[in-house]
Amino acid sequence: MSPARKRELVPEVRRSYQISFRFACRALIISRSVASYKPKAGEDLAVIQAMQAAREEEPTAGYQLIARMLRKQGYPWNRKRIYRVYCQLGWNKRRKRKQRLPARNPQPLHEPEALNESWSMDFMSDSLWSGKAFRTFNVIDDCTREVLGVEVDISLTAERVTRKLDQIAVFHGYPKQIRCDNGPELISHAMRTWARENDVHLEFIKPGKPTQNSYIERLNKTYRDAVLDLYVFESLHQVRQKTAEWMERYNERRPHLALGDLTPREKRDQLQNRIST
Repeated sequence: MSPARKRELVPEVRRSYQISFRFACRALIISRSVASYKPKAGEDLAVIQAMQAAREEEPTAGYQLIARMLRKQGYPWNRKRIYRVYCQLGWNKRRKRKQRLPARNPQPLHEPEALNESWSMDFMSDSLWSGKAFRTFNVIDDCTREVLGVEVDISLTAERVTRKLDQIAVFHGYPKQIRCDNGPELISHAMRTWARENDVHLEFIKPGKPTQNSYIERLNKTYRDAVLDLYVFESLHQVRQKTAEWMERYNERRPHLALGDLTPREKRDQLQNRIST
């Protein structure tokens, strides 16, 4: 429960149980100074405006991501204040989580330290407003977490996959390895031939073990929340347009916690500068 909500409950607890202000604060586990605090009119207006602007850019952002975005923009507010305003705006929705068994023998996922050391790729599915299904092919650099490409179409064959990888390689070069699942397009003869010709090792995960491909799985969730589940699409053109806008935000403006609050593009520039020096 947020401090703001506890502060609202103090008078109700006092009336209901006929207890003192001190005992009410003790029962709600809130300090008396926090319970006595009365926000000044308009003091959070600038915070609200900045948070709303950040939320417009990242509609599914939680308070931690909003706090990192505002810090990169130079605002001085700390996380506690942002969280308080976040709760006042009613943005703190409870998230339902699946109950999972604890990992028995966890296998650590290797974190690359260089560009093009390892990529990850995967497919996603969704449908247009008409009900017609479409697929997306997503590729990410595991080191920088940069989205290298998202291909959208009704059908994505192995030939389309290799063509998209070649297009990405024009700008980024070919990777040493690509981590992927055992989908029919990815274990096809065309895919194996492409990998052999370009000296790329295909690292297949075990069937039914998506956690072994965690980098792309995490990206898929972000992409679904920020694009596929957020909009109703009437055409593939709309999907591609929103996807391109999201990729630009994700790669160039969205701070990534695993990168020390750097954006994927800033991480790439940092590694490239290190190589050049």
